This record gives sequence, C-alpha cells and structure tokens, in this order.
Amino acid sequence: MKAIVSHDIDHLTLTEHFLKDLIVPKHFVRSYIELFSGKISISEMFHRYGDIFKNQWQHIEALHEFNTKNKVPTTYFIGVNNGIGLSYTKQQATFWIHKMLQMGCDVGLHGIEFEDFEKINTEYCLFKDISKQTSFGTRMHYIRKNEQTFTNMAKAGYSFDSSEMSFKVPYKIGSMWEFPFQIMDGYVIERPKKWQSKNFVQSCDETKKIIDKVVDLKLPYLGIDFHDRYFSDSHKTWKDWYMWLIEYLSSKKIEFVNFKTAIKELEK
Repeated sequence: MKAIVSHDIDHLTLTEHFLKDLIVPKHFVRSYIELFSGKISISEMFHRYGDIFKNQWQHIEALHEFNTKNKVPTTYFIGVNNGIGLSYTKQQATFWIHKMLQMGCDVGLHGIEFEDFEKINTEYCLFKDISKQTSFGTRMHYIRKNEQTFTNMAKAGYSFDSSEMSFKVPYKIGSMWEFPFQIMDGYVIERPKKWQSKNFVQSCDETKKIIDKVVDLKLPYLGIDFHDRYFSDSHKTWKDWYMWLIEYLSSKKIEFVNFKTAIKELEK
C-alpha cells in the first residue's frame, strides 16, 4: 500500500465571504461551541480572531513546506468558480494557481459543476486556460456527484478524479482514472456533528482503524484529503492530527506518491 495525499483549497481570505455568504459568522458560532464543549483552547480561539486581522484562511505555503520537508508529494485542488461557500475570485485563484505551480506543486481543479456536461466542460476549459496545463485532475467541492458526473468529467478531458469516498481500488471511466479516497479531515474530526467532536487522541484512533481496513482489504492506495486551511494554530487538533498522520505512515514505511505517479504505476 502507498499513500496519496491531496489538499482542497476552500478559502483564501475572510473578506471574500463578506456580502456573499454566512461562512464567517457560522465559523465563530461553531468556534464557541467547540470552546465551551472543551474541544478547543482559549489560545486557539484567540488565533481564530487573529485570522480576522490577518485576513488569512489559507496556509498553502506552510503546508507545502511541511510536505516538502517530509518528502510527501501532494496535489492541491483549487476552484475557478463559486458555489456553496467557495467564494474567492477568479483573480485570486489565478494568482495562487501560478504561485503553486512555480513552487513545484501538482495543481488540479476543485470543481463546482457536477450535473451538466456543458458546465463541467466550461469549468475544465477555464482551469486549463488559467493553468496552462495539458493534463490535470479534479475533485468536486463537497464531493458532490450524480450518476453522470464521472462520465462527463472523462468526456471533458480530466486525467483523474478523486471525488469518491470509498474503500475501492482505482478504476477507469473512459480515459480518466477514478481514485477513491478513505480519509478526510472533517469526517474524522467532526462527525457525527458539524463541528469538532473528537480530540487529538480520538482522531488518531479513528484514523488507525481506517488505515487498518485499507490494509486488510489490500488496497493499493490509501487516499487522504486534508484542507490547507486547518494547517494552523487556529485549528490545533487538525494540524497536529495531520502532522501525526504523515509521521505515522512514514514510521510504517508507507511510500507517498501523487496521483500522476500512481497513474504511471497503474498503466505499466
């Protein structure tokens, strides 16, 4: 088994949400629930208020530095369209797409359109035009899909997708590889609630069970989705959990590969 790590970029700044959605007030309601239930510290709460003054909800560079130091090749999925809380502008996205590519990151699309082929294709073409890449993959925001989504993605030209959360081996739809993933930060740390419901130790124990299941099923790849926003002292459990996960897999001699490397291995 090898591990494929990827990161969804849902937010860049706080101000992108002003007058567009209720993400920021909901965030602080959630934060007070977490504080009063003992899941976060006063220090974390202060850091979250500090984010307002920094106007920063992304931690792409810090996360990339950690991944690089630990020899973890990753893929960052960033949007070029707005929908359900993803509110940064195309100009902001363009800046970060170019910056991440210059940093040596593998960059794919965090898709919004999943129902209509023409809209899926338009989104694909927009990302291709911005990124100047000839081959890239995608993951749907909130992993939304219907019966035709994957077929339409393949028709549009994506080389891979990772929008299915399941215990399956990678499989092909047309010329597109589908990479099911098993670990997502929010599912581990929040469920069954919509805010942090587990502490660090509980989160690690839950994660070990998932890893053991992947091993028992003899799946070739363990898929991991961690949102860059949480690589911050504002979300200490999340950050510590991700760092622990990378260290834990490294201690088990699990090799890290990205999607493009995995495709080459599968097509040998």
